[in-house]
Amino acid sequence: MPIRHSAIHKIDKKPDGSPAVLHLGGAEQVESQAREDLMQQFNESYNAATGKAWGFFHHESGTHPLSGWLAKYLDGGSDFFGFSVTAVEHLTKLMEESNLTTDGHALFCHYQQRLTDYLVIALVQETEAVTMTEELHLMTVKRLDLDHIRLAARINLSEWKNNPQSKQYISYLKGKQGRRTNEYFRDFIGCQEGVDGPSETRTLLKAFSDFVTAEDLHENSAREKTQALVSYSMAQAKIGEPITLDELSELIDEERPKAFYDFIRNKDYGLSPEIPADKRTLNQFRRFTGRAEGLSISFEQHLLGSKIEFDKEAGTLMLRGLPTQLVDQLKRAAG
Repeated sequence: MPIRHSAIHKIDKKPDGSPAVLHLGGAEQVESQAREDLMQQFNESYNAATGKAWGFFHHESGTHPLSGWLAKYLDGGSDFFGFSVTAVEHLTKLMEESNLTTDGHALFCHYQQRLTDYLVIALVQETEAVTMTEELHLMTVKRLDLDHIRLAARINLSEWKNNPQSKQYISYLKGKQGRRTNEYFRDFIGCQEGVDGPSETRTLLKAFSDFVTAEDLHENSAREKTQALVSYSMAQAKIGEPITLDELSELIDEERPKAFYDFIRNKDYGLSPEIPADKRTLNQFRRFTGRAEGLSISFEQHLLGSKIEFDKEAGTLMLRGLPTQLVDQLKRAAG
């Protein structure tokens, strides 16, 4: 993960109502193993976080100036450190106007992953840790709390520049620190929500369930394809990459690599070629299966409570919305 530029500043904001104090870094962070480790840990924590949203920039304006400053830096009109100073000064101003007490270290980092350029902007708090000195004495030190990132955004710079119609080149955390805090940080980035990650993921899973039904797959085959979908999607979420429908289609059916992709397109589910993977939604997607004495049952977990109800005491299932083909067979048998 080559790091092109990075800078860290610090914002102190006391809860007593006193003005925020901005401590600017003297220069960019120099290349070091510590810098590499920091960004590695940050990305692992950010990718693992749930509750993300995806969006795109507002038009540049006095209210949302960050995209203009960023474009100027990328075009060579300013250096990275100057961009970070201008941005963090604006962030501090917004913090004062919002009368919020959130503070921390403002991290700015431009790095490359594979062939894609990213910019990370985050407000990282400090926490205390215990370490051991060479004399074997315990000592309390402060460290950046990368395990509990609350305010952060990641901008896919390559997507922004090469695909201006995209509505998902920015991801940001929608944490638990409060709506006002989330909104002020989102306004600082100048981002508007464009793609509903959980909804897109649910639509993908619904399309997959419909595909399994339409293909009338054997239980083992359905289970294998479900595992392929979940494994690939979770792997993409882990590295912070979107689910690519044509790649997923190839994994689901190697003999017919376009089958699932064409099924989605022909049924018009409204999915983009790439969708953000929502880990929470994926974690809820499991397939229940069972076979005994000529009875074979298989269904996804998300159907529980809607099309399928389980009576725990009686040990029975109530099914709604039966497949048309099954209904026709039952009617003929009862006829």
